[in-house]
Amino acid sequence: MEKQLATWQNFASTDAHSVGADLRSFASVETLINDLRPAVPVHCLRPAPLQDAAQWFLRNFPGKVLYAVKCNPEPATLRYLTQAGITHFDVGSLNEMRLVRRVAPFAQLHFMHPVKNRAAIREAYFKFGVRDFVLDSREELQKIIEATNAATDLRLHVRLAIPRGVAQHELVSKFGALPQLAIELLQAADKIADKVGLCFHVGSQCLHPEAYRRGILLANQVAKKSGVAIDILDIGGGFPAAYPGSTIPPLARYMEAIKAALTEIALPATTEVWCEPGRALVAEAGSLIVQVELRKGDALYINDGVYGSLFDAGILNNRYPVKLLRASGSEHKAPFKSFKLFGPTCDSIDVMRGPYVLPEDVVEGDWLEIGQLGAYCTSMRSQFNGLSGESMTVEVWDEPLLRMPDYQPKTDRRVVRPDTVFNLNMLLQRREERETEMN
Repeated sequence: MEKQLATWQNFASTDAHSVGADLRSFASVETLINDLRPAVPVHCLRPAPLQDAAQWFLRNFPGKVLYAVKCNPEPATLRYLTQAGITHFDVGSLNEMRLVRRVAPFAQLHFMHPVKNRAAIREAYFKFGVRDFVLDSREELQKIIEATNAATDLRLHVRLAIPRGVAQHELVSKFGALPQLAIELLQAADKIADKVGLCFHVGSQCLHPEAYRRGILLANQVAKKSGVAIDILDIGGGFPAAYPGSTIPPLARYMEAIKAALTEIALPATTEVWCEPGRALVAEAGSLIVQVELRKGDALYINDGVYGSLFDAGILNNRYPVKLLRASGSEHKAPFKSFKLFGPTCDSIDVMRGPYVLPEDVVEGDWLEIGQLGAYCTSMRSQFNGLSGESMTVEVWDEPLLRMPDYQPKTDRRVVRPDTVFNLNMLLQRREERETEMN
């Protein structure tokens, strides 16, 4: 363990507790506009709702909470999640491992991508101390065995394909073993792994709590038929966030459905239950400020778009809340009308149709705040046309444009100074070691 900790510390040698801690901070978006008058897109991170969401999951989910790093890999986001108590991270690449190690050197990394190259498996195991690997094929199992030199301390998780449910984006067409293959993989993994897990994913932005119950019941059937006593049941991500025009059940109902299903299948007390939220933790904590560069009728040309942070708004036509911030500083007194937004590139698909309802007298130079962009916004940016990558990130301490009803602000929010993060991570690591020893 000492050798492993020393290896991890090498990734923190650039002063881990300063990573993501140098953002400018503003009391509100209005203050930001008045002070900066920004000509580039500005990504706003709100630490308070981010920590509220994380602590809600830690209080209400009956097991271990892994943050899905792909959803928002900003160092400041990871830092605040760590401070809120998140100590486990679902990573899908070596770059995500490096990032988490720099921000939280002693966090637990779980390689939950079902398809990995051998070099990544090898480096994850020998350099980053990763022991959790997901697979959904015989070939992937063989790769993991060979790349880790037939290690005996692996925790292998079989990804089970479950029927499509009511989710905005299904994932089963790309990943997941059908029940019979999952049974065979569990049996094979059980012969070589220290611990064996079964996992599934109901799809991104799942709109029906019952989907988790169905997934848990199917996983239980597969586990029983395999004859393998699974050590870990991972129900994946898919927990939703609030967006305009969508009606989602309270997150409390998802937890009720999950707990009821776990009671129904009567898991052994030694079986761990995991989840991998991403969107539900970070969506409302992020927003984007863009500037209007031109108006043509009901079309506003702005300085970010599909090739930047608004991929989902354009390609998937997702709707987001929007707020006008006038360059003149005057109040909103004009009637409202619907607009579409064009991004800054030369590509005609760089359009966000919305509709985005704004005061009808919006003009060039005004700014728009687009909310609920904490999830996947920063993950999708490119450098296309030399326009879409230029931006800045700041902290903002006012309320987001939308809030999940489950996340109630707490007066005792755990806000840790940046210079204590390294010590906090050490304490969290020691706690994990004690829990492992007790188990």
